[in-house]
Amino acid sequence: MEFMKGIQRKETVELADLLSGDYTGKTVSLNGAVHTIRDMGEVSFVILRKAEGLVQCVLRAVPEGAAQPSADDLKKNPPSSSPARVAGAPCSPRPGNPLSEIRVLSVPAEVLPIAVSKWKLNTSLETKLALRPITLRNPMERAKFRIQEGIVRGFRDFLYSQGFTEIRTPKIVARGAEGGSNVFRLDYFNKKAELGQSPQFYKQTMVGVYDRVFEAAPVFRAEKHNTTRHLNEYTSLDFEMGYIDGFEDVMAMETAMLQYVMKLLSEEYEKELRMLKVTLPDVTRIPAVTFKRAKELVSEKYSRPIRNPYDLEPEEEHLIGRYFKEEYESDFVFVTHYPSKKRPFYAMDDPHDPKYTLSFDLLFKGLEITTGGQRIHDYDTIIKKMEKRGMDPEELASYLMIFKYGMPPHGGLGIGLERLTMRLLDEQNVRETTMFPRDVTRLEP
Repeated sequence: MEFMKGIQRKETVELADLLSGDYTGKTVSLNGAVHTIRDMGEVSFVILRKAEGLVQCVLRAVPEGAAQPSADDLKKNPPSSSPARVAGAPCSPRPGNPLSEIRVLSVPAEVLPIAVSKWKLNTSLETKLALRPITLRNPMERAKFRIQEGIVRGFRDFLYSQGFTEIRTPKIVARGAEGGSNVFRLDYFNKKAELGQSPQFYKQTMVGVYDRVFEAAPVFRAEKHNTTRHLNEYTSLDFEMGYIDGFEDVMAMETAMLQYVMKLLSEEYEKELRMLKVTLPDVTRIPAVTFKRAKELVSEKYSRPIRNPYDLEPEEEHLIGRYFKEEYESDFVFVTHYPSKKRPFYAMDDPHDPKYTLSFDLLFKGLEITTGGQRIHDYDTIIKKMEKRGMDPEELASYLMIFKYGMPPHGGLGIGLERLTMRLLDEQNVRETTMFPRDVTRLEP
């Protein structure tokens, strides 16, 4: 009988081991996919693709009849896709690691439909998405999602450091948190159910348990938009915090989180940032302006009439971003005090002017990436607001239970991960920063 005792040391090494210099001059084995082969006559360069990056290996020609690496299979098969194991002695400095053996681990059935070994994929977005399982192997495409990993990692690490507890909330719900018709309805064992638009009700519930909570998970919006900024499934970075003095505490927490994320990216994702030519934004301080004043500022500076007094149009968001970049050298701006009629029923109204709420959006280069604010925590107040809007409190009895039995002043936010990544990388379409986008036309791959 055999027993598992944990991870056993393998004969193969990883890229980090090679970079340490401990194996220089020693024969080691390395696994990876053959990214490309450059035949230079006397010498061939075999480029292996690893999760961490590319490794250059040197295959030298040898006299006829002499022992040589088993490279024949590799050269007969499509070179840009064969998983292989190589053996050789790492040398330092470059040009590469001389090989004594190449063993093909898996033979591809077909030639790659697109050359992923090129530094950048010069093809349409539609082609990139249709061939997504393959195009994600391209170094530039992979770099985007390594940076996205860093954003989520920084979000998590920072909130852990601030006493937040990570939670898991259901995505099949009886009723959406945002209301409206933009929900995916489904038959749940002969009961009506929906895919969750937001974890809002549940993260508020868990504030009553843990005081500070967060989640990084998918949300679903059945919007029939086909724009460069909308998705029907996206990743929302949510947190909710109790015992706040005002919604400004939430804005301050997000600012500090972004500072942590940018520092992490600069320190541990420098290679990917350099590949994609990304300049990280300065988040030392982020300006804040009220909704009403923001509309006035862009109307005055850019001679644009105010058409909708209750919401920001995409063009207005763009101009607000432009204004604060020109006037304050900031890529970010908090827009606060949105009209109550454009915010959900649980948003706390401004006691000084109930037409507005203690809420905010964070714009990044003219695009909304965050929505947040202070929530109503008093039972009678939320019941009155629901009734004023014609809502039946009985339909949300399980949610209202938390207020009936006491909730602290609290607030929180939700960040669109793909939008944040899109703006950070200066991409023009949110699908570029979504691994497998789901929109009105795409359900595969």
